[in-house]
Amino acid sequence: MSSPKEHRAIFPGTFDPVTLGHIDLIERAAALFDHLFVAVAAHHDKRHVLGVEERVALLEEATSDLANVEVTALDGLLVDGARRMGATAVVRGIRSAADLEYERQLALSNRAMAPELDTVLLLSSPEHAHVSSTLVRQVARLGGDLGPFVPPSVVRALAGRF
Repeated sequence: MSSPKEHRAIFPGTFDPVTLGHIDLIERAAALFDHLFVAVAAHHDKRHVLGVEERVALLEEATSDLANVEVTALDGLLVDGARRMGATAVVRGIRSAADLEYERQLALSNRAMAPELDTVLLLSSPEHAHVSSTLVRQVARLGGDLGPFVPPSVVRALAGRF
């Protein structure tokens, strides 16, 4: 008798920086899948505050208590990375109706390139639905308190950057 198939998913993002909203989604997705890859992408159209290696390290620290989560860098197409990792699902977070339309377009595009890859959309928890990496960078630039939005390691990493 063969063993049951392991359900693997990939949660991609730039995570510049990782927020408490991201961590919430990672924890919830980790409960749904046997193995979750958190894939840190270098978005070539964006100028990042934190380098890929630093973002990977911050995510590893923030998810160290989740045994089935693996943080990795991702270069190239998401569908190619998902295939390499053996993932059959992409996890994405939805904060608003605008996010839903954007994610729908991405999901359909990914599905066209990789029919075996499904997208799972998780609604943001209400306490984190207003938080984005863009908001965190703006608050940091203006010297505001980042504590309500990001893990302590990110507060330390962003100290003095702006």
